[in-house]
Amino acid sequence: MGVTAYPLKRERNKMKITYDKQVDAIYIGLSNLKPEGVIEVADGINIDVTSKGKVVGIELLDATHKVSLDTLLTYEIAADTIGDWVQLKEPKHVGK
Repeated sequence: MGVTAYPLKRERNKMKITYDKQVDAIYIGLSNLKPEGVIEVADGINIDVTSKGKVVGIELLDATHKVSLDTLLTYEIAADTIGDWVQLKEPKHVGK
């Protein structure tokens, strides 16, 4: 009900930003891997990691006091990469 997901394009995994309004928390998922541990880097800022130290996600508690939601939940594609992005979106045609 209070959770909104904003998927962003990644290579093999999809980055997913989720905001939970009820608890004022943002989760930035960076991988489909299962987190096996948490590193608290500051009060209310946690990094989920695998047992091998790979970063899986970032959690921001009390989020509206730490970041601007409008800025975080909005993204743009840089002009120098848009050509590659458009090529990925275009259907591939196979010759006869």
